Amino acid sequence: MLQIWVNLIPLCVSGIAWAHDAGLQQNTLQFDLTFDTDPQIGLSEEPWTSKYGAQNDLGYSGPLSFSHFNYKKCLEDASVPFDIGIIGFPFDTTTSFRPGARFGPYAIRSGSRRQSLGAGRGYTLAWGSSPSDYGSSLLDCGDVPISAYDNAKAIDQMEAAYSTLLSRPVFGGTSEVYKEKTRAFSLDGKEHPRIVTLGGDHTIVLPILRALHKVYGPVSVIHFDAHLDTWPPKGTTVQEGITHGSFFAVAAEEGLLTNTSIHAGIRCKMFGMEDIEHDDTVGFQVISTEDIDDYGIKKVIEKIRQRIGDKPVYLSLDIDVVDPGQAPATGTPEVGGWTTREVKRILRGLSGLNFVGVDIVEVAPAYDNADITGIAAADIVHDFLSMMLVDGPPQPHVGPFSKTDLL
Repeated sequence: MLQIWVNLIPLCVSGIAWAHDAGLQQNTLQFDLTFDTDPQIGLSEEPWTSKYGAQNDLGYSGPLSFSHFNYKKCLEDASVPFDIGIIGFPFDTTTSFRPGARFGPYAIRSGSRRQSLGAGRGYTLAWGSSPSDYGSSLLDCGDVPISAYDNAKAIDQMEAAYSTLLSRPVFGGTSEVYKEKTRAFSLDGKEHPRIVTLGGDHTIVLPILRALHKVYGPVSVIHFDAHLDTWPPKGTTVQEGITHGSFFAVAAEEGLLTNTSIHAGIRCKMFGMEDIEHDDTVGFQVISTEDIDDYGIKKVIEKIRQRIGDKPVYLSLDIDVVDPGQAPATGTPEVGGWTTREVKRILRGLSGLNFVGVDIVEVAPAYDNADITGIAAADIVHDFLSMMLVDGPPQPHVGPFSKTDLL
């Protein structure tokens, strides 16, 4: 019996080797096959095309890109210039409470699928237009492959990626309605692409500000958040001091900010007024969540615009500025926040400022219910696009109303 097995083993090994080689040959043939669709295949006469036409993606089908935008891995493929790019920073290893925002870019893109802006469906009554009406080339540039193990490396990777995209030539518009937005205040006198960043925890703003500083110098920041994020760095190492609650203080120490930045929606617990006093030294004024009740949305918008003026400005929106009842999927939820409608209304009121970039951060979909946070974040990004493209706040919808009906 032993002799039989001894004789069979070489045959088995030979058979396995033959099958392996055959499999390799089969795979090689499979990858080498190409189709010449010119004369050989008449697509218009095939059953699908002749009956139903193009293979269009539905809201819930097709590759995952933001709002069905064209998609390129822009860091390795510079073949498609763009005016506004979407980039994902899947990073969450400097959070202080609940992690999970590394899945934020995926959740926001998934929440955007029904919008179909890339397929031309972007008009809203609130804006009276679509982002595609303003001639800018919009592109989803994918995600940056960020280290999940080395925070210093991760921050450098984000700065390198953002700097790379900022240095790319702009497309220059898809129609005659395109207008340059950054040439007037860039240090080199050139128009630069603008980036919408999908976070990621809030620390991603530090490498973004470092990259922007090379192009524009110090910038002002409009910061939507429940928390100040200006607390002094703490810890026994430099890297330990850079967190999603201290990055603005670090940015100020590095000279990346003007002294005319502003918070919107603050309602977090603090040690006392000394936190506000330190916040002032970083260069911020505070609009609290409750201010919207005492002064109204119009005054909130007015004070933000007065603070920023005509300076280059970066807008960073932590999804926890929204009440957790409407956006539960975040790492440090605080009750009593603004509604999504209030946030969207304020964003419309900020149109026409000199935006050099925007982000939305701290979406952590593991804590979501029915994808409502991802959907809310995606709709806010849609507002970002219009906000950066129009020359000023849109006029109120008329319908059955007149100007005399306005409050």
